[in-house]
Amino acid sequence: MKMAMKKRSMGVLALFYALFLLLFESTVEQRLSSSGELAALFELRSSLGVRRRDWPRRVDPCSRWNGVRCENGGVSGINISGFRRTRLGEQNPRFAVDSLVNFTGLVSFNASRFLLPGSIPDWFGQRLLKLQVLDLRSCNITGVLPSSIGNLSSMSRLYLSDNRLTGAIPSTFGQLLSLLVLDLSKNSLTGSIPPGIGALSRLRILNLSSNSFVGELPEVIWSISGLNLLDIASNNFTGRLPNASSNDDNAIAAVLDVSGNMFYGGLTTVVGRFSSSNLSGNYFEGRVPDYVSVNASLSTNCLQNVSSQRTLTDCVMFYAEMGLSFDNFGRPNSLEPSAPENRYGNGNSNRIILSAVLGGVGFIVLLMSLLLLVRRVRRRRKVNHRGIDVGQVPIEATHPSSGLASDFSSLGNPFTYQQLLQATADFTDANLIKHGHSGDLFKGILESGLTVVIKKIDLRSIEKEMYLSELDFFSKVAHNRVVPLLGHCFENENERLLVYKYMSNGDLSSSLYLKNNSEGDVLKSLDWITRLKIAIGAAEGLSYLHYECTPPLVHRDVQASSILLDDKFEVRLGSLSKACPQEGSCTQTRITRLMRLPKSSEQDSSDSSAALCAYDVYCFGTVLLGLVTGKLDIDASSETGMNEWLEQTLPCISIYDRELMTKILDPSLLVDEDLLEEVWAMAIVARRCLNPKPSRRPLMKYVLKALENPLRVVREDNSSSARLRTVSSRGSWNAAIFGSLHQSSSDIAAVPANSGAKAERGNSFEH
Repeated sequence: MKMAMKKRSMGVLALFYALFLLLFESTVEQRLSSSGELAALFELRSSLGVRRRDWPRRVDPCSRWNGVRCENGGVSGINISGFRRTRLGEQNPRFAVDSLVNFTGLVSFNASRFLLPGSIPDWFGQRLLKLQVLDLRSCNITGVLPSSIGNLSSMSRLYLSDNRLTGAIPSTFGQLLSLLVLDLSKNSLTGSIPPGIGALSRLRILNLSSNSFVGELPEVIWSISGLNLLDIASNNFTGRLPNASSNDDNAIAAVLDVSGNMFYGGLTTVVGRFSSSNLSGNYFEGRVPDYVSVNASLSTNCLQNVSSQRTLTDCVMFYAEMGLSFDNFGRPNSLEPSAPENRYGNGNSNRIILSAVLGGVGFIVLLMSLLLLVRRVRRRRKVNHRGIDVGQVPIEATHPSSGLASDFSSLGNPFTYQQLLQATADFTDANLIKHGHSGDLFKGILESGLTVVIKKIDLRSIEKEMYLSELDFFSKVAHNRVVPLLGHCFENENERLLVYKYMSNGDLSSSLYLKNNSEGDVLKSLDWITRLKIAIGAAEGLSYLHYECTPPLVHRDVQASSILLDDKFEVRLGSLSKACPQEGSCTQTRITRLMRLPKSSEQDSSDSSAALCAYDVYCFGTVLLGLVTGKLDIDASSETGMNEWLEQTLPCISIYDRELMTKILDPSLLVDEDLLEEVWAMAIVARRCLNPKPSRRPLMKYVLKALENPLRVVREDNSSSARLRTVSSRGSWNAAIFGSLHQSSSDIAAVPANSGAKAERGNSFEH
């Protein structure tokens, strides 16, 4: 009996010991054994500003750090989704994840809803070769998608939605053969979809919605048999839908969303693959087949026997532009009302009437073409008083000396005058937004429900070259920091109508203080984070014009009313009717006359290109100063008023004394000590931009870098040793910012004459 009990107790002890060893080995396995990876984690903790409560010191990260997962003594997963930064980290958020290169076994990285302003580094696809999950949703990422991501052959889930990515999808994405999920929605991506995406046979979710993609979707994508979600809504895709191949699976729970594009033609069998589909906002025609799900949304198309469709005019115009004929909603023809058809004679009668009408229309078109040709010949024979042939050019053509494109009919969508008349309720005063120096702006609502801004240009009262320059600008420039031109109407001889995207938050001059109706129409000031975001966005737009356009362009009308804001307070530059190339057409005389550049002793010695860029920088400086002081309504047309304001304000901005700035700070701006440093930095940058000598103003690309790193402005350059560093490193951006900041008080008072320019406050959408 005792022997049996002894054996039983020994068995229990052995079992307990085995469990202890198993638990011990498991614990040991989860500990971080690599000193290099430990150092890299602490470096990541510092660069991202992760709080101590999430990643505490003096503990093993593998067991005590939230979101850190380890395997075999190394880091395999990092999840900082939704983490809050330290107060210091919130002041300067950036894409600072360089230490990730040390985690050779990293399988997943999730930073969704954690701000990472900046671009995805190219080394992501060169060093993180074991990465399977990359989740960077809602991180405020900018720039283009690096092609190196195509090297991540193990990648199964790639989430990059709700950012500010630009450019096209690299063709190398077709190499991600293990990919199950690709989500690039809610960005500013452009171009067509590479066919290689269709080769991703394992793909289950493809979301490309809310971008600016164009062209046809590669047909091979429609044949990915296991696709559970295909969302390409709110783009500029076009073309016909293909028919499903015989070996396609008829998915039970698949979802399709192609709404808000320009697909046309009949609804093919490929739609039957999806149990739920949103086909609205396109130009599909014909009858709705039985295989289309009852859950399908079909509104705003050109379909037969379906409610809430587009108008006949809209459908006919679209199909005519595509070189096709519209089926007239299934009715016999578009010239007679629907009526019972006479079995023997009505068909021939219809054809005779149709032929007669079309013949008459053709004759009228031919006659108008001949009249237009004669008119052009007569115009070309006109000679000016110098004996030079300056015949008036057609509105679609350009001034011979301006170098403009010869045809602008392809800019955006063509609208009829009747459509825009209806959208604006006959251009009534109730829809008038403001009077501008190149046209009146009206708010309009198109038949599709889209809200737009329509500029009505009277060619008899403005310089034609300004209008043509505006069209030429949009023929060359397409950027997410420029207000989109959606379409045009050239029907009337003396009037032109341009259609722009509506910006729900207006312009900066009207949005700095917004009415809060819940508090009895009390004015509510924009917070500092939003103001800084607006400043950075405007600087990005101007930097694009100055350095990325070919040839480089200058804005020439930078002010608060030309900085437009969408529903998320993202910046779109407007007032671009004065924009022109830095070289060629902008001569010294025209600079003085049209742009009202500040006159100084250095202007004549500098070339016009530098002067133009410096003028943009100067005007942007007044905007920055307005964001700090809250005074964006200084009358720029009054040289005296602008000079007096600057003489009172600029002496309160010093690199050595932050407290001086509180005398000019917008009293409605509530900031703590840390954010006050960012405000101080912006004020310093503004003062540098307002240097009376154009050659001593920083380049816009350096202004952008300073605004993106405001704390570096005040923490590295407010001591005597820092001044020595900037002198010895003139090539750095902050050396460019501070190279001539330390000027005398007399320089501050010497505000350039007419420096603010005579601002036209009337037109936010001018181009």
